[in-house]
Amino acid sequence: MYIHRQIEPLIKNSLDSAKIIILYGPRQAGKTTLLNNLYSSGQAALLACDQLRIQNQLIPDALALKRLLGESGIVIFDEMQTLANPGLILKIIYDHLPGLRVIATGSSTFELAGKVSEPLTGRHRQWLLYPFSFSEIAASVPPVDLPDAIGHCLIYGSYPKVYNLITAAEKTNELALLADNYLYKDILTFDLVKNSHKVRELLIAIALQIGQEVSYHELGQRTKLNYKTIERYLDLLEKSFVLFRLYGFSRNLRNEISRKVKIYFYDCGIRNALINNFNSLEIRSDSGVLFENYAIAEMVKKNSLASPRANLYFWRTHTDGEIDLIKEQDGKISAFEFKLSASARFALPPSFNKAYPDTASKLIAWDDFESVRQLLR
Repeated sequence: MYIHRQIEPLIKNSLDSAKIIILYGPRQAGKTTLLNNLYSSGQAALLACDQLRIQNQLIPDALALKRLLGESGIVIFDEMQTLANPGLILKIIYDHLPGLRVIATGSSTFELAGKVSEPLTGRHRQWLLYPFSFSEIAASVPPVDLPDAIGHCLIYGSYPKVYNLITAAEKTNELALLADNYLYKDILTFDLVKNSHKVRELLIAIALQIGQEVSYHELGQRTKLNYKTIERYLDLLEKSFVLFRLYGFSRNLRNEISRKVKIYFYDCGIRNALINNFNSLEIRSDSGVLFENYAIAEMVKKNSLASPRANLYFWRTHTDGEIDLIKEQDGKISAFEFKLSASARFALPPSFNKAYPDTASKLIAWDDFESVRQLLR
């Protein structure tokens, strides 16, 4: 069953006003499936740029591109980061093939963005496609089944292929394949990391600390990597859409902590595959932080489509407690705490209340699924 993606109308509308669209996202997030569904056979030509014969024909030459692509219609360049000069090719199309509209996909934002940003300045729109979002799943299942569907996402994640598999064994096998073969594919292909074993060690160390402030010094002790190497690896993993960092919120009050970070995974299934734990929520000791990771990752996905986008942080002081998520948008501050039970107590810390008196606060509880639905829909 095909699950419709939220960015489908955004892509179509963008292509009406912009000649070139770039669709980024992690490998296996469903970019090709989305575009095949959006443009049926005959509506667009799809070129798989990872094939050598396509690479040999796609050269930065106006006449060669005109012979290959024609002057009208829609062309989809899939995995365009594998080309030597994608930005220059797209610029030539923009300048010399006026009837042609283009959608280019790429899994590796650091590579494709680096190759297209300067040649295409002001000439394109870009969108991000993540694994299935809460809203996309909610639109595809009966409301009564939604808590179970999302519960499975906390264990197995929401990569399309994994989500659509039936048995737990199939899901865990596919996740193992994703974690072993796809997480590092871009950074190894482009020779940005020599040792995937060290990257995996770093990821496992982070996977065991979700929901906690992360010390680069402690990560270095565990992995035998220096500070600069850890920072570089984290930057590459962020740009590969494996994880993201949440920074501390501070308005420079003396005891607010803003230097450390929390690190979360875009997909809980990948996190669980790294530590090889697919136990049900009822018997896990990390159920609470899994729910926190899932909810905050969904907020990040949702925020990527917002206009204007919000700033997202966590908050903590040395003495007065912490808040899982701070959302700052349009001059307003909202605070969120994520718990398994709605019976958990949550009140804004006194020092936060004093410093930011007009903050709206909300407890989001797994056993009060309506609060989850209202936040993430």
